[in-house]
Amino acid sequence: MATTFYDDRFRPSSPSADSQSGGVRFDFRTFLVTMALVGIGLISVYSATYDSGASAIFQSQLMYAIAGLVVMLSVAFAPDRWLRLSSIPLYALGMLLLMAVLAIGTERYGQKNWIIIGSFSLQPSELMKIGTLMFSALFISREGKSLTYWRDLGTLIAIVIIPVGLIMAGKDTGSATVYMVMLMAIAFWGGADLFLLFSLVAPAIIGLVALLGSISGYGSIPLYVGLAALLGAMLLFRRRMLPTMLAFGLSLAVGLSTPIIYDHLPPHMQNRLATFLNPELDPQGAGYHVIQSMLAVGGGGLSGKGFLQGTQTQLRYIPEQWTDFIFCVPTEEFGFLGGVLVIGLLVLLIWLAVDTANHLRSRFESTICFGIAAVIFYHMTINIGMAIGLVPVMGIPLPFLSKGGSSLLLNMFMIGLLLNFYRSRTDVRRF
Repeated sequence: MATTFYDDRFRPSSPSADSQSGGVRFDFRTFLVTMALVGIGLISVYSATYDSGASAIFQSQLMYAIAGLVVMLSVAFAPDRWLRLSSIPLYALGMLLLMAVLAIGTERYGQKNWIIIGSFSLQPSELMKIGTLMFSALFISREGKSLTYWRDLGTLIAIVIIPVGLIMAGKDTGSATVYMVMLMAIAFWGGADLFLLFSLVAPAIIGLVALLGSISGYGSIPLYVGLAALLGAMLLFRRRMLPTMLAFGLSLAVGLSTPIIYDHLPPHMQNRLATFLNPELDPQGAGYHVIQSMLAVGGGGLSGKGFLQGTQTQLRYIPEQWTDFIFCVPTEEFGFLGGVLVIGLLVLLIWLAVDTANHLRSRFESTICFGIAAVIFYHMTINIGMAIGLVPVMGIPLPFLSKGGSSLLLNMFMIGLLLNFYRSRTDVRRF
């Protein structure tokens, strides 16, 4: 039989899981957690824009939240075949938009990643995330495909790398890193060789170590220590010497070339990396956001200063705090407890996505669920890390909280997929 894109059909037939649970199953846990996060996001955006002449920002976010709810429920109850059929068109549409943004896009903060027509704005890299995830899942779910084969793994890498190249052409490095994390998650869940995945991740780690050593003034010492640790870890896999040395050689090349690449980065990116290590180097410039963000997060104490009472928030010490630094708002106004609530809800949502992935027999659906979990985890980690000064400022929004219509609609679409696939679980769960 000829191979098609739709050989992976594992939905239960009669008697169905739905009939066992007394009707159509709905994942109220994921739905309620999502709505709680959206609610906290709206409250945070309202507070961040309160009495600042920026009320239109909150109104826009509220409208996007309502539209996102419609999108989420529409996807949740859509026939699964429609979702499969939409994978290729979504990927193709995303590619066209990424090419369009390079031609007619608007540049912001040194990045060309927005298409603005009148009052309408779109960030194609957000739409492309779901298109890439769904098309990747569709590819590896084909009959006979296995990521243990170099041909199939290479095809998967190409599916992800092509949009990454277009995004990097617009200098949107932050969004590009999300796709690489997505690639690693899909490959891991799809059964790719662990040594190979480790070999692909290692150059990035070594490059970061070399960069930190170069910026901090320690020179090549961190690089040599990192390379020694990497070689020891690779030897633990007990693979043949040739692939081990090739993988190590790739990391070595990246480590040695990283300082050279850093010297040729745009000034604003160099400032971000330098102030990440020491924000005090430029407290009124590149380090300003990080310093004020850390003051806001730490100033909330245990229970916070109260709604609309945050010093950093209400006095506008953090410019556009409703976007990348939105985490400052709940932590300053509701303190440590507010921060724990946000993190706890996001972690719970990630766990629910992985739990659903573990109980699906369809490779297509399971891969998407795990990919969604990885994307949310990465966004959460990087955004909160930015707010507390642990990672460089990369322009990664906090899921469901940061202001941004494209991002919110994408996140609600992904939750719709989780709700849709929940009905295919092999176990019966009640809320």
